[in-house]
Amino acid sequence: MFLKEILFDTISLITILNPIAAAAIMLSLVKYSDIPEVSKKTSLTVFIALIITMFLGGVILKIFGINIPSIKAIGGVVLLIIALNMIQGKEVAPTNATKEENKAASEKEDVAVIPLGIPILFGPGVITTVIILSEKSTTFQEKGILLVSIILSSIIVYIVLVNATFISRFLGVNGLKITTRLMGLIIGAIAFLFLVGGIKTLWLGN
Repeated sequence: MFLKEILFDTISLITILNPIAAAAIMLSLVKYSDIPEVSKKTSLTVFIALIITMFLGGVILKIFGINIPSIKAIGGVVLLIIALNMIQGKEVAPTNATKEENKAASEKEDVAVIPLGIPILFGPGVITTVIILSEKSTTFQEKGILLVSIILSSIIVYIVLVNATFISRFLGVNGLKITTRLMGLIIGAIAFLFLVGGIKTLWLGN
């Protein structure tokens, strides 16, 4: 039971984080010799951002009087749009980082935080997903499961980034496109779960 929940949360986070696409972008921004250090800083940035969102995301929603079913519904729409873009082969990363941000990143040594960590990896879709997963975790045990998933996701991000050169050579251009489309399908399925669940709760008034 616990393993199933950890697996679901981890897959949800990893598919939306999409570290493989981020790895390809990283190769165009940093020198090969800097990959280990940048990978470590980027994964740490993602981990910290995930933890902050996990514990403070719900508080921010309550301040603005937004309920969880509404977030699940609109979050499902946001994720569905991201999924459709991925399935159609459209680049998702450029919509999260402006050309000015990418240009500035290429002109400075440390690109781990911006734009790699935020917003290429940790974007709106990830924020929405973490808030939804956090708010549905009502018990200490469920919070612990989400925390484990966040730790696992951050470790996977690091492993993928630090092996960016090998993964890029192994998959190639077509492999990266196929992987992105498969991730898009998974995100689309998760999006429908969020969307239908949110609308159902709002409709029934529970």
